[in-house]
Amino acid sequence: MGEIRIGLYEKEAPETVQNFLGYVNDGFFDGTIFHRVIPNFMVQGGGFTPDMQQKQTKRPIRNEADNGLQNDEGTVAMARTNAIHSATSQFFINVTRNSFLDHQGQANFGYCVFGRVIEGLDVVKQIEGVQTGRHGMYDDVPLEPIVIQSATVVAAAEPADG
Repeated sequence: MGEIRIGLYEKEAPETVQNFLGYVNDGFFDGTIFHRVIPNFMVQGGGFTPDMQQKQTKRPIRNEADNGLQNDEGTVAMARTNAIHSATSQFFINVTRNSFLDHQGQANFGYCVFGRVIEGLDVVKQIEGVQTGRHGMYDDVPLEPIVIQSATVVAAAEPADG
């Protein structure tokens, strides 16, 4: 659907950024899909093949959601299970301000923001608008696979604010 460029917050989320870059450099994301799309919320990818097979991941990482960053529109955060420190490869892009995902203490630890879309938010919005349905036990799956053709590191620069 187009190119999405993400700037990373290495200083605020060092372990998360290192983990994400490890997956990028290993080619893990190449050929995966955006498998969960919920309008006015987020688009999620980084873990499933086009036939909805979940890929084998590395060990979970520590949740750095207490880094002061917020789940604003266009930010990129780690997906996880209900376990606080369970994020592996899956990430999501917030398509609106999702304050309920921010760190609010131990009782509501939140989801770690580690980057921001610096180019291609229009592509994210196109993804947000696709038709979705059920695929096996999964809801909100795009009816036509939205494949991440490749993920590469272009430059090591922190994203601009805004």
